[in-house]
Amino acid sequence: MLKRILHEVKEYKAASIATPIYMIIEAGMEMLIPYLMTSIIDKGVTAGDMNHIIKIGGLMFVIAAIGLIAGLLGGIYASKASTGFAKNLRKAMFDNIQTFSFANIDKFSTAGLVTRLTTDVNTLQMGYQMCLRMMMRAPSSLIIALIMAFIISPKIACIYLGAVFVLAIILFFLIRRAMGYFKQAFPKYDELNASVQENVSAIRVVKAYVREDEEISKFKKASEAIYQIFSKAEGATVYQAPAMQIVIYSCILLISWVGAKMIAVNSLTTGELMSLLAYCMNILMSLMMVSIIFIMFSMGSASIQRIYEVLAEESSIVNPANPIYEVKDGSIDFENVNFAYSKSADEYVLKDINLHIKSGEVIGIIGSTGSAKTSLVNLISRLYDVSSGDVKVGGVSVKDYDLEVIRNKVAVVLQANTLFSGSIFDNLRWGNMNATDDECIYAAKLACADEFINRFPDGYNTHIEQGGNNVSGGQKQRLCIARALLKNPKVLILDDSTSAVDTATDAKIRKSFREEIPNTTKLIIAQRISSVMDADRIIVMDEGRINGFGTHEELLESNAIYREVYESQTGGGFGDFDVKSGKDGE
Repeated sequence: MLKRILHEVKEYKAASIATPIYMIIEAGMEMLIPYLMTSIIDKGVTAGDMNHIIKIGGLMFVIAAIGLIAGLLGGIYASKASTGFAKNLRKAMFDNIQTFSFANIDKFSTAGLVTRLTTDVNTLQMGYQMCLRMMMRAPSSLIIALIMAFIISPKIACIYLGAVFVLAIILFFLIRRAMGYFKQAFPKYDELNASVQENVSAIRVVKAYVREDEEISKFKKASEAIYQIFSKAEGATVYQAPAMQIVIYSCILLISWVGAKMIAVNSLTTGELMSLLAYCMNILMSLMMVSIIFIMFSMGSASIQRIYEVLAEESSIVNPANPIYEVKDGSIDFENVNFAYSKSADEYVLKDINLHIKSGEVIGIIGSTGSAKTSLVNLISRLYDVSSGDVKVGGVSVKDYDLEVIRNKVAVVLQANTLFSGSIFDNLRWGNMNATDDECIYAAKLACADEFINRFPDGYNTHIEQGGNNVSGGQKQRLCIARALLKNPKVLILDDSTSAVDTATDAKIRKSFREEIPNTTKLIIAQRISSVMDADRIIVMDEGRINGFGTHEELLESNAIYREVYESQTGGGFGDFDVKSGKDGE
């Protein structure tokens, strides 16, 4: 897992290697200063040798300057390496998300993916930078200081070792306790982001239903959960500083007492005692830096796991070894198809589907809510793969086509119509980035979108807000249909995509399709009988099975579900597919 994450360091390996080298140089220079101070005090100040003071003082200045430069360079390279690492992580995650099938996307919440791309990556970026700078600097300072202390006085150096041992035990228990809290914190960020995303995207609904107070309460609850967890985590580490101070001051007192006795018997000089006290502070500060590294690692370990889940996720739908790049026609065949969204599902969503649709046919699809109409058409463009059986387009299994080819030639206007920020032209060209203005206008005319676009002051250059919030539901649907038409598809699927369009405009759209793109197979999912009754054939779905398949006239005679809904919609009844007759179908 860690190997996969660190793979994203890539072109920043040189900076990642240079940083610890500069940190070691800085630590080495810093550790020489107390040793040289010993010489100045004992051979310069005590002996009254001004030349020695100037000579050693100059050397200390040079060493300090080298340490300063090394520290600056280490900081620069650490910043470059960590920000580059974070950039590569985000790109790798985003690139992998783009390969996900619908089945993969179902595993992650939108808020969870946003948290992984932002909060989790930022945590790793900060942790990686601190590790590059402190991971080598702190141990280097600790080891060098201990070596220098043993060179000066092995007896006093043993006091250091005792302090290091005591602190290591204290830090181990504090950090171990904090790690559990940090692992709980990041999933709570998902809940917080979900609350924000849901509220902002649906702010019009929130205001329409006067739900501001409830949404504020929901956000406060998610925010409070994060506060509580981090309070516990910080509470677990708050004892670190007092423990460090107690050990440091106890160590200083013990060294001063032992050192004073040694000076009295001439086994230690004043300068050496001053150096040992300086090394004491260096050793214990190094331990503090090590503890910070472990805290950052405990925070980062949860983020590493969450990021790895996205990077390691492999698309359940991949290109075949030798894909086919041409779709001959728009004929569609379902052969003994069963489908479930999960391999562990107890039963199939679609059961025993056998269909044969000719190229250029107009096929209506109706059925109650949850009858698996959308699931049926999603298999045609291979947004999902069948659990068993086969789906063919143009006489070839969809699994044998190049993914980009099949999804371009089977254009789907989904139930959730989404527009993106940019002009109307920009949105239409999602269907074909190379489409000319005339081609865009032609597609808009087929979708009956041209009539309202021309009423905008800026026409096709009108800016669309994110999500299409500045156009009506019906206008949004027509723009999405036009966008799909620019693909020049062999198969066009409208998944309840004219539900917000008035019946007259709906009829115009169907008429233009029949006249202008007669060779394109058209599948129209609808709740209104009027939207499908003039189709060549109509599929009636019921609980994942095909309850009926035929023309309008045939279904009126043979299918109870179709007949009852038709009579309801044309005779003043409710017209609801969810209300079925006592006869479940004939």
